[in-house]
Amino acid sequence: MTTEAGAPVADNQNSQTAGAGGPVLVQDQHLLEKLAHFNRERIPERIVHARGAGAYGKFTVTADVTKYTRAKFLSEIGKETEVFLRFSTVAGNLGAADAVRDPRGFALKFYTEEGNYDLVGNNTPVFFIKDAIKFPDFIHTQKRDPYTGSQEPDNVFDFWGLSPESTHQVTWLFGDRGIPASYRHMDGFGSHTFQWTNEAGEVFWVKYHFKTDQGIKNLTAQEAEVLAGKDPDSHQRDLREAIERGEYPTWTAYVQIMPAAEAANYRFNPFDLTKVWPHEDYPMIEFGKLELNRNPRNIFAEVEQSIFSPHHFVPGIGPSPDKMLQGRLFAYGDAHRYRVGINADLLPVNEPKATKARSYGRDGVMYDGRHGGAKNYEPNSFGAPTETGRALWQPLPVSGTTEERPAPSHAEDDDFVQAGNLYRLMSEDEKARLIDNLANAIAGVSRDDIAQRAIENFRKADPDYGKRLEAAVQALRG
Repeated sequence: MTTEAGAPVADNQNSQTAGAGGPVLVQDQHLLEKLAHFNRERIPERIVHARGAGAYGKFTVTADVTKYTRAKFLSEIGKETEVFLRFSTVAGNLGAADAVRDPRGFALKFYTEEGNYDLVGNNTPVFFIKDAIKFPDFIHTQKRDPYTGSQEPDNVFDFWGLSPESTHQVTWLFGDRGIPASYRHMDGFGSHTFQWTNEAGEVFWVKYHFKTDQGIKNLTAQEAEVLAGKDPDSHQRDLREAIERGEYPTWTAYVQIMPAAEAANYRFNPFDLTKVWPHEDYPMIEFGKLELNRNPRNIFAEVEQSIFSPHHFVPGIGPSPDKMLQGRLFAYGDAHRYRVGINADLLPVNEPKATKARSYGRDGVMYDGRHGGAKNYEPNSFGAPTETGRALWQPLPVSGTTEERPAPSHAEDDDFVQAGNLYRLMSEDEKARLIDNLANAIAGVSRDDIAQRAIENFRKADPDYGKRLEAAVQALRG
């Protein structure tokens, strides 16, 4: 295996970091090459999350969190901030059906007085992989095969079987919540770990949860097959018509908060996207209410051209060493610069609304000349905008050598413990549906070794899980 330039690849599983648990390095050209090439594989629709719907609304603070973050939009109870939320499926193309088994994107833009804050999450608290260097490979398995032109079970379960860290998310995906009944009837998560910093400079690690006030509603595989055929636009239609009726969907926002000093010795790696923080360790704290109350007037202008970038932070909020998040900090902005254009942030849906952007970026495709004859360099002597000298978030100490390596393991880290915990939390009916959904998918795999390896990962999560799945697959495969 080589780079695009023909140089041998030493490690295709782990990206380079500054120290054992530090941020990912820009010098890792293999990572950047993979992500940049992946972002440019299709035009013009999104590579992932192409199929989506969106709406405007407001976020209202309901609890005092100023001892944890200095973000102004969270500075007082009752404060309201305009938002735009885009829902989406992941694997399907722009014309795909809504009612399919797939994670759902939950991308939320806060138009704050300190600039836009983008929280780009999903309807699941975890993900399939923990390092962005594997993301292009993962999505290739979910998309159309280069020979058959169809999604192939061989590719899907070959990758998942060879990537045991996916076992937790696969259990979520093939359980009851794998096909939400609508966008209104599902939860949203920031999924990643983020940093909150207060006025005193104290650091806290946080996870976001948005719990639907409409109640969780899901579709069975059989119900989804019928609905996807009868009404491919079911989820988009439901959201639009509910808002038109004045039935504004809402979510209650919660945050889990971990003092920074506790991260090093926590039983799970707190920056591992394939893991959750059990609520008994870090309870959910309510801090806000999200409401959607206005539909876009033009889907292309406001939904398709909307951009969400995890690197859009505001003072008091920042990234963590989560290796998936670190890769997304580059990849999302790069995707939008390619797909929509270098001036995508000037479009009405993307530009700040509670403040004004003051940068020295000029020209390029779609530039509207808004800066006139103002100077386009800094520093200058003409009274133009200058730096604040205060970082948005606190720096992290790092040490060690620069090399490709996995994130540090903690006391209870493995790829199966939380998947097994999730399985054991299910009722007997939920387990039966999970086994049925997985067995029907795995039964489509053409090679016995790929099917068996996939089953073994679930067996490692829970012996009963694997035993029942193996029997169901064998019954279907004859």
